[in-house]
Amino acid sequence: MVNAVRTTFLLAAMTVIFMVVGFVVGGEVGMILALGFSLVTNLIAYWNADKIVLRMQHAEPVNRARAPDLYDMVDVLAQRAGIPMPSIYVIKTDQPNAFATGRNPQNAAVAVSTGLLQHLDQREVAAVVAHELAHIRSRDTLTMTITATLAGATSMLAQFGLFFGGRSNNSPFGFLGMLAMVIIAPMAAVMVQMAISRTREYEADRDGAEISGDPLALASALKKISSLTRRFENPFARRTPGMAHMYIANPLAGGQMDNLFSTHPAVENRVAALEELAQNTGTQPVTSSHRRAAPRRGATGNRTSWRVPQTGRSTPDDTPSSGPWG
Repeated sequence: MVNAVRTTFLLAAMTVIFMVVGFVVGGEVGMILALGFSLVTNLIAYWNADKIVLRMQHAEPVNRARAPDLYDMVDVLAQRAGIPMPSIYVIKTDQPNAFATGRNPQNAAVAVSTGLLQHLDQREVAAVVAHELAHIRSRDTLTMTITATLAGATSMLAQFGLFFGGRSNNSPFGFLGMLAMVIIAPMAAVMVQMAISRTREYEADRDGAEISGDPLALASALKKISSLTRRFENPFARRTPGMAHMYIANPLAGGQMDNLFSTHPAVENRVAALEELAQNTGTQPVTSSHRRAAPRRGATGNRTSWRVPQTGRSTPDDTPSSGPWG
């Protein structure tokens, strides 16, 4: 109930921002048109925002034949989380990061970067995936995905008003008002994203640690990701900064304006909370002993290294091989 009320409030806030932009651009007529546009955008976003987000981040689907280690890991963790197996996507970027999307657990996807698989070990990747599954289980992904879509639409609407509304006599604020709106509207949208992400990241850290049974692995993963995001750029997130709050860690870290409004809690605080959780719990980390009762063909036991999934179109020669999780 609390989650539903919070979601409704946040989406209403984004709609109000839409209407304010419309009023600045075209007065009362513009406000009404913006309201209609926001309602249509909300409807489209509910059904298709996950596909839009995955496409904009250039995420490519992978199956078990191409990513046996990752696929089996997600399968086991999804069972532990009590949710259906989500679709798996990979983003080709050296920056280690991940996000989840989808309107509900039955229509969800987890996207991880190739950098995450290259720079983190198995325990850390499992902890990151568990964090994303926690978002799916708590249905955070719907709000986060729709808000990302609306934030991008708000910025686009404001810029549209600047370039095409400057000649209109309907705007009660004139050209300077629209120029100010181009700056203020995206900032307001980011503030709404901050309200979504900050509290929910702490909750997903805690729930993800419960799912993986390994709080210290998630703490270690967050420290590595935080450090490496300053070394490697995510070009897809850079082009769509309104989606930054969806990632487990800010993919824009290190940019000139990226710390003005942070969509994520401080990594140090998240790590401290996880270390405290580890001290207060006696849960065991997920290992290969948690495999499903009937392992898939070709099980070879534990592996100590990751194989980065091959992306692109599948071929008939793709044959399954087992990784450390199945």
